[in-house]
Amino acid sequence: MAKPKHNDQPSIDGFVNLYKPPGITSMDALRRVKRIAGQRHKVGHGGTMDPLARGILPVCFGQATRLMDHVVAGRKRYLVEITLGVATTTYDAEGQTTSTGDVTGLTSEMVEMALQSFIGLIQQTPPMYSAIKIQGQRLYKLARAGIEVERETRPVEIFSIRVGDFSPPSLVLDVESGRGAYIRSLAHDLGATLGCGGHVADLVRLSSGGFHADESVTLEDLEEAAAQPGGWLHYLHPIDWVLRDLKSVTVGRQAEQYLRHGQSVSLGGTGVDAGYLEPFRAYNSDGQFLALVRFDRAANAWRPVKVFQVDSPSPYAPVAPQA
Repeated sequence: MAKPKHNDQPSIDGFVNLYKPPGITSMDALRRVKRIAGQRHKVGHGGTMDPLARGILPVCFGQATRLMDHVVAGRKRYLVEITLGVATTTYDAEGQTTSTGDVTGLTSEMVEMALQSFIGLIQQTPPMYSAIKIQGQRLYKLARAGIEVERETRPVEIFSIRVGDFSPPSLVLDVESGRGAYIRSLAHDLGATLGCGGHVADLVRLSSGGFHADESVTLEDLEEAAAQPGGWLHYLHPIDWVLRDLKSVTVGRQAEQYLRHGQSVSLGGTGVDAGYLEPFRAYNSDGQFLALVRFDRAANAWRPVKVFQVDSPSPYAPVAPQA
């Protein structure tokens, strides 16, 4: 939570489903959100996006920052336009050309066949123009200085790739990926596999960790709403919004106190259907979100993973028997 300007200023906790425009960095977008919201501290974003890219950039406030790892670990969906026949230093349209190739002989069948090797758990080399640190140095800073270093491949998961349009040299793909996947590297590697080179011409992140483009808000929307005191809060989702796909449990008053102090709570023989270490949302009888918990089958108890202090009932609270 940001340091309050007044002692009676309420805490700001939750998520904003921001649609980042192209042409600015993720940090630029975050700075604008901070200014609009009047918050300086404990505000973060979920997943760095290239300046070229536009789309979903989840922004978290206050206690919600403690769940950002859950958001970042979620699936992401992209719509990417790849220009085949040209490889660049940055793997996108902003870099300098490093090689060119002939695309006249490419067919949709050849593209579909090449894409198969990029689906599933694959090894991917991060681009030099990325925010990854090697020996304390950001790769993009080294790249700008004309220094290229060896990068270790890393495992990433691509769940699906669908061809949206193929009009050489343009190729449009709908990609669903896991954490850490670089779509620029996918475009570059696909171009190399096809023998012609390729780079990202346009990139849209359609969803990220449960946040979707058709439910997002723009910086202009936030600016307009902020013309009224606290108006931007209309776009703030509660902390447990990002956990809404998890099962939930309601606990009684005594169990609530145990959880609030980070102590485990006995399941009490209620017969709740829970797998070993399965994550749950825990609420009190008033519908206030208390904690992210995991079920310890051996101890027949809920073990708190992260505990939160939320004063108001959540619209995502369950109607369930007490544990």
